Amino acid sequence: MKEAKKSSENPQQTSLRAAPKKTAYKREEIEEKGEMGEFAKTAIIAVLLALFIRTFFFEPFNIPSGSMLPTLKVGDYLFVSKSAYGYSKHSFPFSMGGFEGRIAEKRPMRGDPVVFKLPTNTSIDYIKRVVGLPGDTVQVIRGRLYLNGEQVAREAIGLTESNQNGQYVTRRLNEYIETLPDGTKYHIFEEGDDQSLDNTPLYTVPERHVFVMGDNRDNSQDSRVGSLVGYVPFENLVGRADILFFSINKNTASWNPISWPTSIRFDRVLNSLSPERSTNVTLKINE
Repeated sequence: MKEAKKSSENPQQTSLRAAPKKTAYKREEIEEKGEMGEFAKTAIIAVLLALFIRTFFFEPFNIPSGSMLPTLKVGDYLFVSKSAYGYSKHSFPFSMGGFEGRIAEKRPMRGDPVVFKLPTNTSIDYIKRVVGLPGDTVQVIRGRLYLNGEQVAREAIGLTESNQNGQYVTRRLNEYIETLPDGTKYHIFEEGDDQSLDNTPLYTVPERHVFVMGDNRDNSQDSRVGSLVGYVPFENLVGRADILFFSINKNTASWNPISWPTSIRFDRVLNSLSPERSTNVTLKINE
């Protein structure tokens, strides 16, 4: 048998030849770690920027119920102005502001659509319309809203069929334009003037509180329901609903992407939510 040919290479030379490969692997590993670090840094900055914008400027909300019909529909997505009334602890994620009261406080106006923390459960967000300010008296008599003893004017638009709460159930509702004493106008729905919340006691709005109602008057849990909502403290106001940036009909939308374009309500995209305000009417405000 022939002896195996012995290698004439020096072991030190072999290790030197392998060294460049190890160096290349380490360089690739360092570069990979550097890329991951940059990605993590970018992600953290993006999250902090998003939190900053949501806390101090605009926060997106979606509408899950029909209590604000016809103004807001199920499937609407809107931006809420966080600076409109100043900042409270509820302006921060999970209400982690850590202070009482409001910073840079501004009073809401009658007719403003507002997002607020439910007084009986601050983990829940509600959206309603401000109809009463501190010192105002509010009452509903036979379906008609009275503010400071005056019946609020309403103009009949006619009957309409509306889907409620994103379900395949439609109701025939009366649509009106309601005009507050200061000239602020918005649309409301009424099933009739003899429903469960159409006759209420006389409410006097306390200091630093507002009285809110849904535009879908007979299908809204609002300040008329003291055990759930009642008067809303200024501190609980998250912000003013300013603009509707997207809307989709959830009844027609499905998991099939082909249905999405026909489900989008393009006529509602980028609609302003500010009520019509008259400049020719003297405002009556109880200070």
